[in-house]
Amino acid sequence: MVLRNYGEGTWDKIRAEAKCEEDFFMSMEIYDDAITYDLVGAASKILNTSAHNILVAFGEFWMQFTAIEGYGDVLQIAGVSFPQFLRQLDTLHSRLGATYKKLIPPAFICKEIDDQTLLLEYHSHRKGLTSLAIGIVQGLGKKFNVSVEIQHLKKQEDVGFDEFLVKYFSISDIQKKASTLNQKQPNNEKGKCPFGAIRRSN
Repeated sequence: MVLRNYGEGTWDKIRAEAKCEEDFFMSMEIYDDAITYDLVGAASKILNTSAHNILVAFGEFWMQFTAIEGYGDVLQIAGVSFPQFLRQLDTLHSRLGATYKKLIPPAFICKEIDDQTLLLEYHSHRKGLTSLAIGIVQGLGKKFNVSVEIQHLKKQEDVGFDEFLVKYFSISDIQKKASTLNQKQPNNEKGKCPFGAIRRSN
């Protein structure tokens, strides 16, 4: 992600700040979380942004690029829509666990509230990576061309897991509604000065 968005020079600075000897990371390898924490802290300092923003951005990137390149065949059968894919995340992790024995995946519990709202529980033994999960969900939204709004209801440090209210809207539907509203607006009202109806009393 850093190489693609910021270039090799910035990546080298982040690695140096994190004292990371790894020069290249394989998308299908499992690495110690300590490396992740060190790199996130270094990236936060070098890029002058919060660790939360770094993890969210990486989650989106991972879902849109890395996951597709490394796990494309598995992802194809995980679901054909945003809510279906979220409901199938545990099944997806089970399939990956059969191949990667060291993988200890998080658990996702997804409940449908209505046709545009989900209640999502995120259970993980890994600490400090909730923002990564948020980014993955947002990246998943981009994969299925939906706009996603996430509200953090419960936090791991308080109740042992994270709970999110996830609202999603089809981007094409949003664009159609905006186009319909523009078409309904009378032509003589477009660009009309709001003070045009005021008459001088004298």
